Amino acid sequence: MPASPSTARAINDRRALQLLQEEGPLTAGQLKTLTGLSRPSVADLVERLQNAGLVAVVGESGTERRGPNARVYGIVAERAYLAALDVRTGSVGVGVADLLGRTLAEATLPIAGDVPTEAAVEAAVALLERTARTAGAVTLHSVGIGAPGLIDPATSELRDSSGLPAWHRRLVAVLQERLPAAVLVENETNLAAVAEQRLGAARGHDTFVYLWLGEGVGAAVVLDGKLRRGASGGAGEIGFLPVPGTAGLPSATGCDGGFHSLVGGAAVCELAATHGLVAAQDATAARRDDPAAAVTPARQDGPAVITAALEAGERAEPFLDALAERLALGAASVVAVLDPGCIVLGGDMGLAGGKTLAARVEARLAELSPLHTEVRAGELGGGAVLDGALLIAREAAQDELFAPAT
Repeated sequence: MPASPSTARAINDRRALQLLQEEGPLTAGQLKTLTGLSRPSVADLVERLQNAGLVAVVGESGTERRGPNARVYGIVAERAYLAALDVRTGSVGVGVADLLGRTLAEATLPIAGDVPTEAAVEAAVALLERTARTAGAVTLHSVGIGAPGLIDPATSELRDSSGLPAWHRRLVAVLQERLPAAVLVENETNLAAVAEQRLGAARGHDTFVYLWLGEGVGAAVVLDGKLRRGASGGAGEIGFLPVPGTAGLPSATGCDGGFHSLVGGAAVCELAATHGLVAAQDATAARRDDPAAAVTPARQDGPAVITAALEAGERAEPFLDALAERLALGAASVVAVLDPGCIVLGGDMGLAGGKTLAARVEARLAELSPLHTEVRAGELGGGAVLDGALLIAREAAQDELFAPAT
C-alpha cells in the first residue's frame, strides 16, 4: 500500500536532513538531484524544514557566474546540544557537541576511590554543567553515558556490578532526575565499537568483534549491522572466558583465571617483566648505564609498556610474540563461535600496539583457526567511548527532531 502524503513528506524530510548532514550544505538543485524529487517538492520540503527551525540559508553558490545565485541550505547546528560522559572507575570525561556532531568543549575530572558517593556524583554533575556552559549550550537535548558494567536490556539501567564504585549507578539516576534531556546509558565497550564502526577501524564492516584492551578487557559484538547485547546485557564479557595459560578458572564473582588474567593491563606489565623488560623503578638507572637497555618507561602501564617495547627493537620481540599469542587465544574462541571476519583491537593498548601488534595477532590466529579473520588496530583508543556516547546522543536527537510534524 502506498504511503500517505503526510508519511511521504516525513520520509522525504528526513532523507533531506540526512543528506545535509552527510554531504554538508546543499542548494535546492543539489537536493533535487540527490533525492530524485521534483523542484516543487524540494521547494516545499525546504520551506517546511526552515519553518521547523532545522534548516537555514548558510550562503550562496554561483558567485563566479552571471545570473542569480542559488541559496545554500544547511542544518541549524544550534537547534540541539548534546553531551557525552565517559564514566571510568577513577574519573569521568565529558564532551558537548552540536547537532552536527562538532565537539564544542571537553573536560576530564579524576575522582579518587575514597571520595564519598554523593560528593563524587555532585562533582561529576558540576563538571557536566561547567562544560556545557563553556560550549554555550543553554540546554541539553540528549546525553549519552558510557560506563563499565552490564546494562539491563529490559530497563536500560546500569546494573549493580561488584568492583565498580557506587557513584556510577547513582550518577545515572541523578542525571535522569535533574536533566530535561534524554539520558541514554550504554556499556563503554559497546560505545567504543559504535565509534570505531562509524569513525575508525571498522568502517565498512557490518559484522565484526571489538576487543577492548585496557586495565580490564571486554568485547563488543556487531552482527549484520546490529550491536548484540545478549539476554542479560552480558554479551562480550570476554574477561571471564576460560583460556589455557592461567593459574585457575574464572568464577561467577570474578574474572581472575579468565582471559583477563592474560591480557588485562596488570597482566601485560607482568608479562613484560618476565621477559626482562626493565621495571619502572629501575628505568632511570638503566638508561644512565645503557640507554638501549631500558624498555619500560617511568610510568608503567599496559599502553606505555607496549609503546616502549615497539620502540626497543629486537630485544622486545619475545614479549610482543607472547602478547600476540595470548590475544590470539581469546580471539580464536570468539572466531570459532561467531566467525566475524574482522576483529578490532581497541582501547589504549590496542591503539598503542597499532598495526604491528595487530599483524602479529592475525598471523598467530591464522595458525589456530581455519576461519580467515582480519585483525585491525583500533584508531580511536580510549577516546572511542566518548565518541560513541556522542553518537548515540546525536541519534536520539535526530530521531525526534528529524521527524517534523506533518
